[in-house]
Amino acid sequence: MASLCLNLLPSPHSRRLIEASSASTPSPSPSPSPSPTPSTTPKSSNSSISSSSSSIGSLKPIVVNGNPPTFVSAPGRRIVAVGDLHGDLAQARCAFQIAGVLSSDGQDTWTGKETVLVQLGDILDRGENEIAILSLLRSMDKQAKEEGGAVFQINGNHETMNVEGDFRYVESGAFEECACFLDYLDTYGYEWEEAFLGWVAESEKWRQDQKTSQNYWDSWNLVKRQKGVIARSVLLRPGGPLACELARHAVVLKVNDWVFCHGGLLPHHVAYGIERMNFEVSNWMRGLSESDLGPKIPFIATRGYDSVVWSRLYSRDVSDLEDYRISQIQSILEETLQAVDAKAMVVGHTPQTAGVNCKYDCSIWRIDVGMSSGVLNSRPEVLEIVDGKARAIRRRDMLSELQVVDYT
Repeated sequence: MASLCLNLLPSPHSRRLIEASSASTPSPSPSPSPSPTPSTTPKSSNSSISSSSSSIGSLKPIVVNGNPPTFVSAPGRRIVAVGDLHGDLAQARCAFQIAGVLSSDGQDTWTGKETVLVQLGDILDRGENEIAILSLLRSMDKQAKEEGGAVFQINGNHETMNVEGDFRYVESGAFEECACFLDYLDTYGYEWEEAFLGWVAESEKWRQDQKTSQNYWDSWNLVKRQKGVIARSVLLRPGGPLACELARHAVVLKVNDWVFCHGGLLPHHVAYGIERMNFEVSNWMRGLSESDLGPKIPFIATRGYDSVVWSRLYSRDVSDLEDYRISQIQSILEETLQAVDAKAMVVGHTPQTAGVNCKYDCSIWRIDVGMSSGVLNSRPEVLEIVDGKARAIRRRDMLSELQVVDYT
């Protein structure tokens, strides 16, 4: 039963934290130097974000385990989760503002202080500003760490499809963004970190110049498209600079006792090993392999209807299912959560026309609302988790107060 109340989000904690130590993945480069043959066993790493203040009551550090991040301990933190964005930068910004983590003054300043933000993947495809969103999230993460917060991303099926070279859902404008980004990267001498962080601002200048150009209204021609396809292939092939950027992120992430993934986690995924899956997907995206035939696609995570990024078992409409089938799904979910020692799971992937919602005694939260203009163009909504309790946050329009839907 959902109860609706109208209020503004409470202010996040005000203590300022800085990053104390980090064992994060090295920044990708467009042409990675030859690496030693990687081990098939993931090597755990951990990093912490701790307080620079000795004030009483400071929160304990955020501790991140796994490479890419897999298990996160974030004591006392507010957690917000945002679903599929599909290349819509304006809607992405709106969602982050609703979540209380991004300024609305056009400066893209982190306002979440010690908040932990989790974005559930599918940034790529169906929209024109994919790299700009990735750049924005990286900038937000850098700022968040200075405040004692953090930003985590999950890779979805559209990220893995693009690394495989499946460009069926790519918009013409996204191909053009790839071509322009590759040219822009060249002007930086392929200094990835600085160039990537600056792209979100640079891309808006480029879009504006494009609109005022007399060639803007020219029809999309074959030469432009070929250049865009080539650029996208260079950026996103296994080992490409953008694929290496995606490789920094997991397909399954556990923050405190909440599990986040794009499609859905199943018992056989847990048995296979969450950290192992994340490691294998990351290695594949980086182009690392023990085989001369190239990196092996990690099927259990990225291929098939029951893979982590493709499963719709928990997010599908069950109105046409018989009761026994619904009970089976709930049992599978309970078994999975017990195996991974979590209280609930958060998924995206399947647009929810009713908005953010929960099912199966609120042990599964479905937060893909189809906000991108390339999907449903629906109003953005986010999930907020405070002290283990979750609620949906939305705004009727940009001038209205936030609406908070509590589930009991």
